[in-house]
Amino acid sequence: MPKSLVIVESPTKAKTISRFLNNQYEVQASFGHIRDLPTSKMGVDIEHNFEPTYVIPPKAKKRVAELKKLAKDAEEIILATDEDREGEAIAWHLLHALGLGKVKSQESKVKRIAFHEITKTAIDEALKNPRELDLHLVDAQQARRVLDRLVGYELSPFLWKKVKRGLSAGRVQSVAVRLIVDREREILKFAPQEYWSIIATFNKDANFTGKLAKIDGKSLDKLEVKNETQAQKIISDLRNRQAVVAEVTKKEVRRNPAAPFITSTLQQEAARKLGFSAKQTMMYAQQLYEGVEIGENEATGLITYMRTDSVNLSDFALDSAKQTILDRYGKEYVLDQPRRYTSKSKNAQEAHEAIRPTDLMRDPESIKDHLDRNQYRLYDLIWKRTLATQMPEAVFDATSIDTEIAGVKKKYTFRSTGQVIKFDGFMKVYLEGTDEEEANGEGEGLLPELKKGDEPRVVKIIPNQHFTQPPARYTDATLIKALEEQGIGRPSTYAPTISTIQERDYVNKIDKKFHPTEIGFIVNDILVEHFPAVVDLQFTAKMEDELDEIANGEKAWVPVIREFYEPFHSNLKTKEKEVEKHVIELDEKCPESGHPLVIKFGRFGKFIACSNYPECKFTRPMPEEQKLMDEHKDVICEKCGRPMAVKFGRFGSFLGCTGYPECKNIKKIQKGTGVECPKCGEGELVERRSKRGIFYSCSKYPQCKFLLNQKPTGEKCPKSGDLLVYAKDGVIKCSNKECDFEKEIEKV
Repeated sequence: MPKSLVIVESPTKAKTISRFLNNQYEVQASFGHIRDLPTSKMGVDIEHNFEPTYVIPPKAKKRVAELKKLAKDAEEIILATDEDREGEAIAWHLLHALGLGKVKSQESKVKRIAFHEITKTAIDEALKNPRELDLHLVDAQQARRVLDRLVGYELSPFLWKKVKRGLSAGRVQSVAVRLIVDREREILKFAPQEYWSIIATFNKDANFTGKLAKIDGKSLDKLEVKNETQAQKIISDLRNRQAVVAEVTKKEVRRNPAAPFITSTLQQEAARKLGFSAKQTMMYAQQLYEGVEIGENEATGLITYMRTDSVNLSDFALDSAKQTILDRYGKEYVLDQPRRYTSKSKNAQEAHEAIRPTDLMRDPESIKDHLDRNQYRLYDLIWKRTLATQMPEAVFDATSIDTEIAGVKKKYTFRSTGQVIKFDGFMKVYLEGTDEEEANGEGEGLLPELKKGDEPRVVKIIPNQHFTQPPARYTDATLIKALEEQGIGRPSTYAPTISTIQERDYVNKIDKKFHPTEIGFIVNDILVEHFPAVVDLQFTAKMEDELDEIANGEKAWVPVIREFYEPFHSNLKTKEKEVEKHVIELDEKCPESGHPLVIKFGRFGKFIACSNYPECKFTRPMPEEQKLMDEHKDVICEKCGRPMAVKFGRFGSFLGCTGYPECKNIKKIQKGTGVECPKCGEGELVERRSKRGIFYSCSKYPQCKFLLNQKPTGEKCPKSGDLLVYAKDGVIKCSNKECDFEKEIEKV
């Protein structure tokens, strides 16, 4: 008897869905996209309304043939791909690749179903309510694909001519690089300013601290006390003076929980609290969505669809949250009415849902043994955030105390602040993370009961030196937040955008912060100079809005592409005529031709060459590379006895045998720090790289396994004797986590 063929993207999703269907259905996976633009050519017919040419990649041909055969014999074909633009496009491509859109009798067999969670209820409901393919969503995805192909294929060769071969440009990626480059330039030009804070410790039944906030009733500007001399004058004026409480202010403060997770906020919070990259977050979320075996051969979808910009929760989810909160925390933590949230995005589809557990009764601990560590941590985050949205606000008593000291010359007011939780509310379950640097805690803490006129004893008054800090480099969380605030990209694009700019070596992630590379600076500056629209934030955001309008059926996709492409292409042709290779001229002449020497970019980085190329082919390594060559000129291959030579490859420098290809021996070149290993005393701490970034370990590894995640300064901590390391921007701290020693880097 013919069966109904259900096609989804992944085998994991297929396995989970098959659990909920009887033997009348056969569930198969397409293994992702089965058609795409060709890799060997542009594949877009510009002369004929940007008509794309789609091909079946070699790796997908066998699968397409298998699905064709199954579709031919099936009673009906049910396309059950994801409910977003990408999923709709995959369904459309399946329709055409399997020949289902050409024959009317075949076309009538095809149904499209969509669901935002993989549960029996959701699957049954979707099967009862099949729909037509949404061609507006397909057009929006197709428009994005064509647009990105046009930019990539036409702009990349321009960068090859201008800088070096192998570079590529992307529409959204280039904007992300610009944000990182602009932030780095802010940091580079930042001039730190010295300032001092004055902290007093008082005692009235218990110690409490206050920070100098006013002088003679005038609020003190953060930078007003500019140096130690001024600070000491204030302290001298306050010496042996009596304090009196001038004012005590108490007020009730209420705090609401953050909204349910959408794609961007989940990526941001997972970066803050779990240390995940955007790519990792989406990978683990995909696994939780598609299904995890939590019983004997029972794969279950644990969360709703993870690509969404809606903060809406269904009535089912609200009822489930209410019951879970009642059972776990009692009536005082249950809201009288559900709390509903409104999406900030004008294009958010409220019919869709926020990211939430499919069953809130399924708490993280009950399934911990069935999840790997990171799946569990992400599920725990989503579960707690969802519950918190339906719990009461937290209530605090916030207290502010102004304590005055009448000095010899002036009156000084110290402010102490503190808060006491009256009712923890949603905070019993969850508190949203922040992107701000940790506060230093001056003037904060528990406060004793005080009233106006009390005269606390002055225990001590100390000055603290500070320097203003530059703006922080972007992290996964703050970059996604910036892209979202600027309207750049959409839920499905943040993770691949961040991955791509790292893979292209335009930015490096060091200590979880993005640093632009030299190539990143150069490519950004060229695009800003010659193609400002491509890296303009407002222009790119406008394009995203137009793609949304296409998805909503408000605009046709071809005119949108044409409006962008024609001025872009015209400008490109003009720039190609006037462009010259990007070089940096040196104040030095070529020893062979007498022409100026220049720095050029090659396949493996920078090198020095004659500006009269190709007539003169003189080249030499950069000074730092020449130094490496000199340092390793006497290294002998331990395999064949011939000399080793410094080579330069895609991933940096290494030693290769001069007997290649007969001898293929290679060695890593370690970048030393000059710091002796504190564990074995024999090795040197050297710089190494892993997928997580740069770290420093003993050169005697594996005999000695000492390592640090931050660069050592070479100095030792005056408190613990352990090595000091460069920590966050402008700060040196002890490498021993149990030691609290920290100091700011001395400014030259």
